[in-house]
Amino acid sequence: MSDWTSLWYVWLILLTVLLLLLCGVSASCIKFCCRKKRLPVETFPRHPCDLTVIGLDSDSTAHSTVT
Repeated sequence: MSDWTSLWYVWLILLTVLLLLLCGVSASCIKFCCRKKRLPVETFPRHPCDLTVIGLDSDSTAHSTVT
């Protein structure tokens, strides 16, 4: 049976997994803290829009072309 201290590659794998886990947790905490402090910014400013409505009769050629 092998001694655990002589299996250096097991310790290296455990250390790598621990460092990746620590980096993931710290990145999540930083992302969460930055999201709370930032004020909501409106991405697109609102502009008034013009809407044009054209009435079509059933006798018009445009209506028969569309339908």
